Amino acid sequence: MDTIKQLKWRYATKKFNADKKLSQTQLDVVKQAFNLTATSFGLQTIKLIIIEDKTIRESLVPHSYYQKQVLEASHLLVLCIQNDVIKEDVEAYYDNIQEIRQTSVAILDPYKQDLIKMMTSMTLEQRQQWSTNQAFIALGNLMTVCAFEGIDSCPMEGFVPSKYDEILHLEDKGLKSVLLLPIGYRADDDMFADFKKVRKPLKEAVIEL
Repeated sequence: MDTIKQLKWRYATKKFNADKKLSQTQLDVVKQAFNLTATSFGLQTIKLIIIEDKTIRESLVPHSYYQKQVLEASHLLVLCIQNDVIKEDVEAYYDNIQEIRQTSVAILDPYKQDLIKMMTSMTLEQRQQWSTNQAFIALGNLMTVCAFEGIDSCPMEGFVPSKYDEILHLEDKGLKSVLLLPIGYRADDDMFADFKKVRKPLKEAVIEL
């Protein structure tokens, strides 16, 4: 695969082909890619909601500043954070490490206690911002994976999170929506598909020491 070619092919799709759907195999790749995203400490405090239902998505359009990608895409991805990161989250994470890697409790416990101390020293707002930073990492990873898979996408911050949270009943799940990524296939008449990318010259964007 030509990595640079695929990254040049990718663009923020403005108009999707509403009749063209992703396969289950493609969706499985998206799910796995999200779950394999790097997060700080490996503490996954983010979740991915995949919405195919057109009725639900239609209700979300007014709260997405009427951006039609939300409805026209094959699927809408909603990246969410946990409302909070609590001691039990850290303990569950280290329990998982112990089970998968068979690492002794004696080795893991100091790291666990340090992470608990770090999280409890933050305010709620700081913990939520920390989790939001992880969601941005996941967004970038998903966009790149989609490009490699020939899937179009459009990263979006332009929506009303509180309305999404209400419609999707995210409070009941202990979640807050932070980012959107409609995915699918570009429409043949999306004029933005053929626009040349506008980027700084490499010598202005990259510093080599």
